[in-house]
Amino acid sequence: MKKTFVLTVLFVLPIVVYLFFASGVTNFGKLPTLTENIADLPSSDSDISLKGKITILGFLGKDIELKKGNAFNLNQKIYKRFYEFQDFQFLMVVPKGTEEKVLELKKELGGLADVRKWNFVYAGENEIHMFFKGLRTNLSLDESLSTPYVFIIDKDGNLRGRTNDEDEGTKYGFNATSVADLNNKMEDDVKIILAEYRMALKKNISNRDK
Repeated sequence: MKKTFVLTVLFVLPIVVYLFFASGVTNFGKLPTLTENIADLPSSDSDISLKGKITILGFLGKDIELKKGNAFNLNQKIYKRFYEFQDFQFLMVVPKGTEEKVLELKKELGGLADVRKWNFVYAGENEIHMFFKGLRTNLSLDESLSTPYVFIIDKDGNLRGRTNDEDEGTKYGFNATSVADLNNKMEDDVKIILAEYRMALKKNISNRDK
């Protein structure tokens, strides 16, 4: 009996482990594109752009002091894990007139991490509404031009997300008020898109070397 059990463990377990990781690799393949060719950012005096960067995009609104909890959650759970990757950035769209509040927020965040990849774009109310509408999600901005949801935008300006999320079906964004959403879903999806670009880069290098 013991001999049969040992043989089963030796021969069956490796197959089970292989199938588990094989399915994981398949699921790790590519993050679905939900909206293609998002227009670049509202008018800005800076050279910040969605193009050429993997971007975590958010809308903090007028009352930034009330959204600090969201920013700190994102900073701790997502930004600090990934900001050292090349071509990765955080980008928050905020109304004009919030410059001093943004400086205060960046100062507080700077006590916890290197904030050089926390970027802010200032725009008018209509510009922000039009830009958000261009994401073509099932979400909306509140009266202060904010939403707790943040979005993953790829280097080509496409919105990435989930098409078969167990809770939401099509998942356009991640709720920054929910540590569980950031830990259990967003972190995984950022890993997937970073891995996608790393694999593409390795493939290009391999092709050039042939």
